[in-house]
Amino acid sequence: MEVRPDPAEHWPNATVLVVDDEPGMRNFLLKTLAPRAALVLGAASAEEAEALLQKHRFDLVILDITLPGKSGLTLLKEMRAQGEPCEVVLITAFADLDTAIEALRAGAGDFLLKPFRVAQVLGACRQGLERARLKRENWVLRRTLHQRTPPASGLVGRSIVIKGLQAALQRVAGVDSTVLLTGASGTGKELAAQALHRLSPHAAAPFVPVNCAAISPLKIEEELFGAPGRDGLFVYAQGGTLFLDEIAELPLPLQAKLLRALENRRIRPVGSEQEIPVQLRIVAATNRPLRGEVEAGRFRDDLYYRLQVVEITLPPLAAHKEDIPDLVAHFNETLAPRLGVPPIEVSDDEMHYLQQYAWPGNVRELRNLIERSLIVGALNVSALYQGLARAQPEPARAVLDGVTDLHTLEKRHILAVLDSVEGDKTRAAQLLGISRRTLERRCADWALP
Repeated sequence: MEVRPDPAEHWPNATVLVVDDEPGMRNFLLKTLAPRAALVLGAASAEEAEALLQKHRFDLVILDITLPGKSGLTLLKEMRAQGEPCEVVLITAFADLDTAIEALRAGAGDFLLKPFRVAQVLGACRQGLERARLKRENWVLRRTLHQRTPPASGLVGRSIVIKGLQAALQRVAGVDSTVLLTGASGTGKELAAQALHRLSPHAAAPFVPVNCAAISPLKIEEELFGAPGRDGLFVYAQGGTLFLDEIAELPLPLQAKLLRALENRRIRPVGSEQEIPVQLRIVAATNRPLRGEVEAGRFRDDLYYRLQVVEITLPPLAAHKEDIPDLVAHFNETLAPRLGVPPIEVSDDEMHYLQQYAWPGNVRELRNLIERSLIVGALNVSALYQGLARAQPEPARAVLDGVTDLHTLEKRHILAVLDSVEGDKTRAAQLLGISRRTLERRCADWALP
């Protein structure tokens, strides 16, 4: 008779190993679980199970204690000693309290006594797979917190540029297509990736970020795809989003393996002969033009086209300076409690200067400025002056050195820029990042022609 899985007991991404020397019990478990999981395999001994554990990654192992040769309990202890992360449900026809206690101490998640009903097996599997999922999510959270301070949430701003970006992310979030985020460093590509995940139907699943440039080329394959006894980031991101930042830094051989994973939705851990099915969304990001990397032979063209199903470019801060007041207020409100300090006050003149600056480091540079300012208790304009001075021609740079008064700084800076372009107000306004009308008004205030 055909086994019809209950929709409530269906685990489309799960892999299960059944280890039992009794053919009847083994076949019963295989027929019960096979329609409900992605992969279910059987073994008649601990030795057969060890061979399968070397070839496959399993979420759950149903393990009989009494086996010919090595016992199930011994196999469990060896699995845990080798770092095997899968959940284990032990089964036996003969058990006492001491055996149960030893099994749980050895790392078993559950203990079933034969004979058992289908509902008991399904319940134990459901709970074991849920424990495995929670372990993955906890690992992701610990890894994220260890790597960096979580970024401020949300895309802040009311400009046309930011509203257009928000609308684009909203449209794309509802589908599972691969997304390529491009833009200069500091424009918030990871923040956009988080927004895509948060707006998607899979927002409750893990969001796993990985900086491809921060991991050694020798280790990144194991980090992404895993190895025997160790899950990779593809597995930890099951059902959710894997964010591959700085994707242009991936070595060419690994680009080929990533392409296969994207096309087949299956991965092969390092050292394994078997593939693991994965169901997740890939969001990639780069601050380097991938088309140029393809032409230079550093990036595969087929992977480029596979990633570029949807491409979203994040704007530099210089393209939406009208959002700077909102960004300053946002960083002020979110960073001050984290640092345990009161918010800083930003005057109109100081805000004006923030809106005149070129911001080569984009939103990240502004965030860092506000964080430093919160620590010292006032807007740290000296850092901004230094950056502004470095960006100007030599005559303008000289008049900025040592100046701390905002009004004097503004006048000297504008006069220096005007002098450097021989009085061409249109060109000076472009260099200053302001309109000619604003420049004319400043010159009138100072009684300049």
